[in-house]
Amino acid sequence: MRLVLDWDGTVTERDTLHMTIERFGDLDVFHAMEEQVGRALSLNEVIAVEMETITAPFDEVLGWLLEVVTVRRGLAELVAEHDPLIVSAGFCELIEPILERERLSVPVVANRIEPSPDGWRAVFLERAACAVCGEPCKREALAGNGPFAYVGDGVSDRCVSLAADRVFARDGLARWLDERGVAYEPFEDFVDVRAALGEPGSEA
Repeated sequence: MRLVLDWDGTVTERDTLHMTIERFGDLDVFHAMEEQVGRALSLNEVIAVEMETITAPFDEVLGWLLEVVTVRRGLAELVAEHDPLIVSAGFCELIEPILERERLSVPVVANRIEPSPDGWRAVFLERAACAVCGEPCKREALAGNGPFAYVGDGVSDRCVSLAADRVFARDGLARWLDERGVAYEPFEDFVDVRAALGEPGSEA
């Protein structure tokens, strides 16, 4: 069974997009947009508006993230044992350098960002609208790849978690699944996930 990880708030202890907007963007816009997710706007539309409030040079933002972002305990061991795939609603340019800092090689499926002094532009993967949630969600990245276990924490993980054969959830995703009576396995870090999965191959 393939192991799939969300990035922000799952691999990382804090959501790096939220951190970036807090430091370099417009928090008022951020809070207003977060209220619209799943209501008037899709998740991608919300992220696009939020990222447009960032005008700082890319190198400055990335340098700061490399200094302050912390990954969740047990990540290196999980990668070594289970060869996961990261599927994120965030951006390759902000994910891959942190993996490099950690000396980890992990395949990443994510969007792209085009930094500009006029506001950063989000370039989203081309995906059809999901038949379940109506948005271009993460399910498409995993379609046709067989059974998978999913580890996530937030809004972008909701629909794809329902397609997983096994779900590890925390924070907002856990509350959302609780509200729907959907079973999942709670976790705080990847030591928990590794213990639950057992020896490599035993989760299949």
